[in-house]
Amino acid sequence: METATIQKNFYCGGDLHAKTMFLSIMDAKGEILFHRNIPNNPPYFLSVIQPYRHSIAVGVESTFNWYWLADTCQKENIPFFLGHALYMKAIHGGKNKNDRIDATTIANLLRCNMFPPAYPYPKEMRGTRDLLRRRYRYVTLRAESYTHIQGTFNQQAIDGVSSSDVKRKSSRADLPNHFDHPDIAMSVNCDIELSHALDPIINKIEKQVYTRAKYHDHNALSILMTTPGIGKILAFTILYEIYTINRFPSVQNFSSYCRLVKCERTSNGKYTGDGNNKIGNPYLKWAFSEIIIHAQTHSPNIKKYYERLISKHGEGIAKSIMAHKFAVAVYFMLKKQGGIQ
Repeated sequence: METATIQKNFYCGGDLHAKTMFLSIMDAKGEILFHRNIPNNPPYFLSVIQPYRHSIAVGVESTFNWYWLADTCQKENIPFFLGHALYMKAIHGGKNKNDRIDATTIANLLRCNMFPPAYPYPKEMRGTRDLLRRRYRYVTLRAESYTHIQGTFNQQAIDGVSSSDVKRKSSRADLPNHFDHPDIAMSVNCDIELSHALDPIINKIEKQVYTRAKYHDHNALSILMTTPGIGKILAFTILYEIYTINRFPSVQNFSSYCRLVKCERTSNGKYTGDGNNKIGNPYLKWAFSEIIIHAQTHSPNIKKYYERLISKHGEGIAKSIMAHKFAVAVYFMLKKQGGIQ
């Protein structure tokens, strides 16, 4: 675990909430100078830190609502540090917990150079990245509706309906007619209506991304699309989640960030189970896991190798192995600025 080295005269720790933020400002000796709950308002925040801003560092935990504070600090040239939520919990986990303690602890972590940094994603690409994440959510909901429809057919032992029939608009409208029970037919019909509603939303998001995404590295996008199985939308997803491959000093760091390596815990030479499996980026894990689904239709060699892995390890582990291999390939392609061979 890395920690940030920060040398300032004042340290500001903030415990962010939806509408308010508890702020704790202390000097280099640890003496608290300001300790109060304030509204999430940029001008008010700047007025509070005005006496100290000539030499202050601001730090908060990486929660859902740090964007405005990071943008305010960047605009005003104030050093801003985003803290890794799980690592910070491991460091300062204690018996008592409240806003005052949390804000003071964050300021102390900054002051003692024990602050575990996360990556504050840049503003210019953040909106497109978040839009792609919404697309992922809608695609997941649509996939769940497809799965539920097929599961319902399996429950009733009704054959003759393939996954293509469920996904194809022209054929799925007739699927409820296969059921005699009105409630079962209604359940399937609800899934179909949800799929119908999500289709245009997903298409609209994709068109928006294609036409307005302009702050990314266009060369990196072209390199990604040389990989079998990576289409334009997957390439955009990977690129906008990574931002720049130079964030990662090694392929091991990148694989870990993508949640594609196993996290083991041992004590005294004994295995004590898995842990911290949720540290990392779930969207990159999904993207790299999706590649093999399409890659095996484009490359006979990849398909042959994937089938060998399935026969040896089973489909789930084989898919994880391929996802890791694609992540390693993408890392070195982007590092060396060259397409896949």
